[in-house]
Amino acid sequence: MIASSTSRQLVAEFFGTLLLLATVIGSGIMAERLADGNLAIALLGNTIPTGAILYVLITIFGPVSGAHFNPAVTLAFLLRREIGFPRAARFMFVQTVGAICGAMLAHVMFEMPVLQLSQNIRSGPAQWISEFTATFGLLTVIFGGLRWRPEAVPTLVGLYITAAYWFTASTSFANPAVTFARAFTDSFSGILPADAPPFILAQLAAAVVASFALRWLFSDEPDQE
Repeated sequence: MIASSTSRQLVAEFFGTLLLLATVIGSGIMAERLADGNLAIALLGNTIPTGAILYVLITIFGPVSGAHFNPAVTLAFLLRREIGFPRAARFMFVQTVGAICGAMLAHVMFEMPVLQLSQNIRSGPAQWISEFTATFGLLTVIFGGLRWRPEAVPTLVGLYITAAYWFTASTSFANPAVTFARAFTDSFSGILPADAPPFILAQLAAAVVASFALRWLFSDEPDQE
């Protein structure tokens, strides 16, 4: 990461998360309209743009802020003491605001009401386990990539999320800011507001576990026999 001022880092996290949500929700709206009721095609139309935009955003904003765009990622870096609490708190705040603004931008672009509440039910243990798995897997990809192939992280994250859309029952939100913002879109990508808190708790729990487990897994230190 280049030496950037705090203001540049915060703008990068805000704008990156905004563009991420505009892509997730906008592509979901477009996919649903064009799929003519075929949910598999709609999901595919939502998946490919999301994986693609992650590659782009991490590549261009990574050198500025680290390209977290995700409070769970920021929390993991905080627990690993690779980011201080004041900066982590600011990151989480602008990520959440950026996510909401991205959802609103998608609605404006598709001539939908700017403020909405989702009616899309996503609940139950299978969904929550999926979110824990998706988030833990995302952090494994990030920290493993940073450990072994830092230049490949944008590609690794984009490919992982593309896959996780399909191998998790929840379609891999894996991001508390994304989850919160998707509660405010009554579209293909939305989640009922009452269903969002368990998703967010599962994501944050995965961040806590991953921050310690992955430090051990990718450590240079030999195991004590």
